[in-house]
Amino acid sequence: MTLLLKLVLAPLLVVGSSLAGRRWGPGLTGLLVALPLVAGPILLITYLEQGPAFVARAASASLLGLVSLAAFAVVFARVSRARGWVGTVLQGWLVCLSLDLALSFAPVPAWVALGLALAAAWAGTRLLPLPGEVRPVTPSWWDLPARALVTAGLVLAVTTAAGRLGPDLTGVLAPFPTALSVVAVFALAQGGPPAAAATMRGLLRGLGGFAAFCFLVAVLAEPLGGWAFVLAAGGAVAGPLVYRRHAPRG
Repeated sequence: MTLLLKLVLAPLLVVGSSLAGRRWGPGLTGLLVALPLVAGPILLITYLEQGPAFVARAASASLLGLVSLAAFAVVFARVSRARGWVGTVLQGWLVCLSLDLALSFAPVPAWVALGLALAAAWAGTRLLPLPGEVRPVTPSWWDLPARALVTAGLVLAVTTAAGRLGPDLTGVLAPFPTALSVVAVFALAQGGPPAAAATMRGLLRGLGGFAAFCFLVAVLAEPLGGWAFVLAAGGAVAGPLVYRRHAPRG
């Protein structure tokens, strides 16, 4: 059962968000990718395999991983104006991984991590380049299969290694921008830097929901068990609606 979740659930969620983004633009794609489409299944599978105490600590660490995710968004949007997609994504990954490793050694209470994640998302929207005109995008035939395969690989790798990585490193790596990288690279290649920046802007404006999901799992997994994920899913949907009212526009 857990193997099926690893191979199917997260890829289906990522493909669905990609299809919706194709219809309504890269900003919505980023907003949808900001939902815990990959980290959510990773934490759920970790709960099923490692138990509530492990996943509570991992979810708290995932909040710190959102700080790294926000940094990746800013770096990608800015570097994409001067470099191709390979150099852009590699530089973004380097920054993200460096922060992830550093933050995994500095666990903090869940409420502190929540504040740091929201502050990083807010600051990130201010550091993004100004929006520009987004060109129409014509996706390649292998776009959606590639997103699904990469997503499945990430979920399989992280959940399989969870026991050895420990809850802090498992959690902080759960939000690593694998699915986002695929989305952003296609946006950059097909729509140019303005499309990449629009995707990242949507992501940052949606991180409130991601943060709400991780926080609720962190504080509710032990007392409520699996029901924590039901409540957290509701928080993931409601979070962006609240956060976007206070996020800078542009």
